Amino acid sequence: MEKETVLVGLSGGVDSAATAVLLKEQGYRVIGATMLIWDDSLPVPKGEYQKNACLSPEKEDLSEIEAIAKKLDIEFVTVDCRAAYRHTVLDNFRLEYSCGRTPNPCVLCNSLIKFGVLPSAAAKQGIAFDKFATGHYARVEKDEKTGKYLLKKAVDLSRDQSYFLHRLKQEQLAHVLFPLGEKTKPEIREKARQAGLKVADKEDSQDFYCGDYNDLLNFPNKPGDMITLDGKVIGHHNGIWNYTIGKRKGLGLSGFAEPMYVVKINAEKNQVVIGPKSALYSDVLQADNLSWIASEPPAAAFDCEIKIRNLHYPAKAHVTVGTDGKITAKFAEPQMSITSGQSAVLYDRDSVLGGGMIL
Repeated sequence: MEKETVLVGLSGGVDSAATAVLLKEQGYRVIGATMLIWDDSLPVPKGEYQKNACLSPEKEDLSEIEAIAKKLDIEFVTVDCRAAYRHTVLDNFRLEYSCGRTPNPCVLCNSLIKFGVLPSAAAKQGIAFDKFATGHYARVEKDEKTGKYLLKKAVDLSRDQSYFLHRLKQEQLAHVLFPLGEKTKPEIREKARQAGLKVADKEDSQDFYCGDYNDLLNFPNKPGDMITLDGKVIGHHNGIWNYTIGKRKGLGLSGFAEPMYVVKINAEKNQVVIGPKSALYSDVLQADNLSWIASEPPAAAFDCEIKIRNLHYPAKAHVTVGTDGKITAKFAEPQMSITSGQSAVLYDRDSVLGGGMIL
């Protein structure tokens, strides 16, 4: 029987390299693919950049990835995703910040670029493959009762990346492999060492961009007021995009009896609202732009756990789905810094139900 072919997204890190190793050991024919997303026409400073970020000059990274592919004796291809990445991820990034929201570009990149444009463009380049795999820490299982694919947390919860994958569709889940879902990070590093890969001890990627976010935003100053919850003007800012909910340092404020935080950003009035830590807590959130793993919500109302950011501990909540498709979640306990633009991801124990963008 002919071996199944798996296209593996290679990033130059230890996780994707170990993914290729594991799949080869399992008998698959492996093709490594790297998506090109760095655009030299981006309005960013030229010069040296920190490494270990997704969006960075790719020349040095590509040489490292090619070395990995050569060491593993696998075919390697590059796939040009620059135009799609700029339109889908970077334009949305700028729009969200201009509207006073704090986006998570990795969520869009995963669902639309990494698991969408990359395999699709590779196929258009004439590359034939049966499955697509990445080095994400997550698991996919098929529910034999419903015939639906389930997205589940990784066994190693400290590495779990299901939060970033919650917008994957059934068609994508049906053709994806996550070999690291059952592994721990130390096991993965050891697997890379055994394969003789220099990336075995490479640091993890830390962010999606290697420089200052303002490089990408490239907005002119737009001065506005910093106000208290009761409307008193206590300072000024040069652009709402410089602030996120929960920010405390660098506000340039003094004379308050307790530390003050950014508790709200009002894009319509170009205001940054300041308040005490207690004002950061809320027991309700609303979200739209929902994506459901099973293609539909589990019910019109249901109990679940919700993560309001990747490192947030899942919190118990009761969710109501509106006729407009939006959800309202009532938490059992107030949560800190529920932030517009971030993703609210819903879980039933270790299974992802879906998620949406916090309003």
